[in-house]
Amino acid sequence: MKVLVINPIMYTSETRNIRRVDSIKDTMMYDFCLAFHKMGHEITLVAAEPFKPYREEMYPFQVLWWKCKCQKIFLPHCLPYMPITRKFVKEHRDEYDLIISSEVFSVNSLMAYRSAPDKVIIWHELAKHNSIFKQIPSRIWYGVIARFFMKNAKIVARSVEAKKFIDQYCHNVASYVIDHGVNLDKFKPDTEHKEKSFVVCSQLIERKKIDGIIDKFAEFLSRYDSEFELYIIGGGELAKRLKQQVKSLNIAGNVQFEGQMTHDELMPILARAKAMLVNTIKDNNMVSIVEAIAVGTPIVTTDIPLNSTYIEKYELGIVRHQWTADDLQDIVRNNSFYIKNCMDYRYLLSTKRRVEQFIELSQNFTSDSMK
Repeated sequence: MKVLVINPIMYTSETRNIRRVDSIKDTMMYDFCLAFHKMGHEITLVAAEPFKPYREEMYPFQVLWWKCKCQKIFLPHCLPYMPITRKFVKEHRDEYDLIISSEVFSVNSLMAYRSAPDKVIIWHELAKHNSIFKQIPSRIWYGVIARFFMKNAKIVARSVEAKKFIDQYCHNVASYVIDHGVNLDKFKPDTEHKEKSFVVCSQLIERKKIDGIIDKFAEFLSRYDSEFELYIIGGGELAKRLKQQVKSLNIAGNVQFEGQMTHDELMPILARAKAMLVNTIKDNNMVSIVEAIAVGTPIVTTDIPLNSTYIEKYELGIVRHQWTADDLQDIVRNNSFYIKNCMDYRYLLSTKRRVEQFIELSQNFTSDSMK
């Protein structure tokens, strides 16, 4: 099968100043395309040029970096516009068996769909209106463009919440969801060597509320077990403030700030932790949650990430509107129960399974069969 994946935004950038990284090989979409390649399909990944790594790297499949235009209006970090999309898809549509494009609220998805309506499946993540310019562009897009010009587009949501949202505007949405996947060849469990530790994998920015995690961890140390460690993996503008907070709480010996890590560096810490902690107040699907479950590490999270729906349903951890130190004790006390659930569930999160789902979807997707 020959597949084209149009995914301009390769990783999250909180500001319009996109920080180029040295590799995209740790991104979810790269692993997704790699799974297609390993399963014998011919895959091409399209991404926006501002996300191109600052050093050259080799890939086992074709990667195209397309330029973004009108960048003052179509900000590349949140709403990139790659005008070559329309021409390329129109010229090459007969070469591809399947075209996967990210997001309904995307000029590129619109161009791809209008150029090859029978080949395109839109993989949709957003579960509410985009906040750009007080939601006005988003409301116009979904209310007019999606409703009238994309109403019959084949769409599969990445979460239950995203499906409920896009069902309001489009008529041909798959009855099931396809979440982010994870490369199980990279993310291997180590459940026999769990340590007295928790882990945070996050940007150190305001909306992630890492300060709240530190406060709850300090309470856990005081009330339950003073030997535990907290590994904070990631960087960001609040690093200095968070380190000062740790010092003021007199828990510097229990908290390790590791900075940015590659997947190879991250794996041992993530796999041996009793749980991964999430305290965000604004997120969609979090790839780090998928990666933690894949290595058999349960989650303690707020109910904000869209992943929380299946975490709660399949008991892969603890979901609370606001979790506490008592929930940390619960995850430790019942760790073997939650680990077993994660291990039972992990294959369903694999990139291989995601490829299988998209192939099944492309073969069976009609308005009558999917609704």
